[in-house]
Amino acid sequence: MAASDIHSAEDARRLAKRKLPWLIFDYIDGAAGTGHAEQRNRSTLADIQLQPRVLRDVEFRSVSRDVFGTISALPFGISPMGLCNLAWTSADRLLADAAAQHSIPLGVSTAASSSLEVQIQRAQGHAWFQLYFSGDIDGSLRLVERARVAGYETLVLTVDVPEVGRRPRELRRGFTMPFRIGPQQFLDFALHPQWSLSTLRGGRPDLANFGGEHGEFDRTRSRAGADWSVLQRLRDAWPGKLVVKGVLNTDDALQLQKAGVDAIQVSSHGGRQLDSAPPPILALGHIRRALGPDFPLFYDSGLRCGEDIVKAYALGADFVFLGRPLLYAIAAGREQGLKKLLETLSTETSIALAQLGLTSLDDCGPTSLIADSVTATGAPATPPRITP
Repeated sequence: MAASDIHSAEDARRLAKRKLPWLIFDYIDGAAGTGHAEQRNRSTLADIQLQPRVLRDVEFRSVSRDVFGTISALPFGISPMGLCNLAWTSADRLLADAAAQHSIPLGVSTAASSSLEVQIQRAQGHAWFQLYFSGDIDGSLRLVERARVAGYETLVLTVDVPEVGRRPRELRRGFTMPFRIGPQQFLDFALHPQWSLSTLRGGRPDLANFGGEHGEFDRTRSRAGADWSVLQRLRDAWPGKLVVKGVLNTDDALQLQKAGVDAIQVSSHGGRQLDSAPPPILALGHIRRALGPDFPLFYDSGLRCGEDIVKAYALGADFVFLGRPLLYAIAAGREQGLKKLLETLSTETSIALAQLGLTSLDDCGPTSLIADSVTATGAPATPPRITP
């Protein structure tokens, strides 16, 4: 099977599972605990029903979005993900090229396997820098200043990782950075020679934003000392747009709004942090209603198809992001795999709009949903909003 066999995100995942070492697939695919948080969000998304309409003249449709003054040609951006080059040695480059081609925001993680300077250049400026507070405010501010000098205009502060969630699938495989190669890992890599040979040629992925004069980064280090004073110092230091990612609580969202952030990103970190976390797709509706219609609100977690994307917009998102499905596509089919999935997701979104009698994602709202199905999931009706 090849890239031409990718007709959905699930196809990409199935192919990636076959091609990647177990160690790597479980790192990318895994979630906290038993995976209930991720599964619950996915099932909640599936249970929300869309309301078809007919005879609405939907011949000309657009899935483009205005995000902080830039027109994104696709209805989604790329979530920040650490060590993307584990999926394939050129994953970072392929994601940056896609961002440049479609003018979509590329989230560049603190824990990226390509440097923040390289990625914004590859993405032709269509990149947002994602910051993990390291526990050292001065070190974090130095990294933020590096991003400013490199040309970043949007900073994404991830706040839902006070401690790294326990992900048993990673632990059972012995996932560590750098890799420790024991008998289990040796066998794993030997049984996946295409990935292993490519990684041998391309070099082992490392944390490219660290080392030498830039210090070290420990992905398991506690960040539990982050508080509202840390946010204030970052807000004071950062002249561009500030997005806070990883919010599931309306009181937190309201306090962030008052603190002067430019946008909030509703997210459960893809279910990778807390196995008992509520479905973020429900939190999206609650937070939209609390913040009112005008405040910029982004969303990620669990989106796997165009209909999921439309549901997120109908529940109040101004823009959405995808992560793991894009790595599945790269692992499955490299550049062509990513291209095929991007096209598939965009087409699915456009077809869903046509079924709903809509020509733009701006038109998505409560009337796009079957009210009973939304109420049954626990999501509130959301007010109309104005896209920033």
